[in-house]
Amino acid sequence: MTVNRKPVIDMEAVVASRLGGRKPPKLLVAILKRHLRIDFINSLIDTDKTGVECLNHIIGKLNVSCSVEGLDAIQDDGRKYVFASNHPLGGIDGAIESALIAGHFPKCGFLCPVNSFLMFLTPLKELFVPINMTGAQSRELPSMLEEAYKSDNQLLVFPAGLCSRMTDGVVRDIPWKKSFIREAIRSRRWIVPVRFIGENSRRFYRVANICKRIGLKFNFAMSLLPDEVYRGRNRRYRVIFGKPVPPTFFDSSRTPLQWAEWVKNEVYKLN
Repeated sequence: MTVNRKPVIDMEAVVASRLGGRKPPKLLVAILKRHLRIDFINSLIDTDKTGVECLNHIIGKLNVSCSVEGLDAIQDDGRKYVFASNHPLGGIDGAIESALIAGHFPKCGFLCPVNSFLMFLTPLKELFVPINMTGAQSRELPSMLEEAYKSDNQLLVFPAGLCSRMTDGVVRDIPWKKSFIREAIRSRRWIVPVRFIGENSRRFYRVANICKRIGLKFNFAMSLLPDEVYRGRNRRYRVIFGKPVPPTFFDSSRTPLQWAEWVKNEVYKLN
């Protein structure tokens, strides 16, 4: 017997929360549902599973696979790591890397700082540290990240903050932020460079570049990411884990921002 579940993402409720609780126009909800592929996203998370089990369920429904290199060499010996990765896709890459890292360290917990909008994916909330770079959340961000780094969880971070952009035909992250370097040193975490090899559609990169060129403040490209997840079904990807770098390596010879750029360059050397 088929069980009709209540959708995990109720688009009307999401929009109402952004409008101070006011009931949104039905046409607006319908347009957003279609543009953001809400029915498709709900179909992926239509499960009783939560956390890592839900991630593996999603990956299975997407029918994606990947070759993995270097992860077996990183021992589960009690060390705390921060896995610093490029972010070419903005969706499937995060799901695959999160599942790989969490599965490799079954004795530890796992956390990944994400855009606060993803907290609407309630089956995955236990894996997330919500980040919103505007408003009240930004004032809480330093303490939330500090607690995550102090915890025993293994961490996955995307220091670019946004998924990769295409410049002169090359897909590459925008400049990385420095906070993961500073926090890794404070919490004595080893940093592991991680490279995910894959690309979004040319349409996505074209729209992102147009928005940048005209100075559009709203990140319209981000709203295309659910459709990129849809387009990314049935594909095979590649993930490469580099050698862990001890926190003592990141000394005063460079600034945290310069060290962040160094780690980013190490990521793109993985091939």
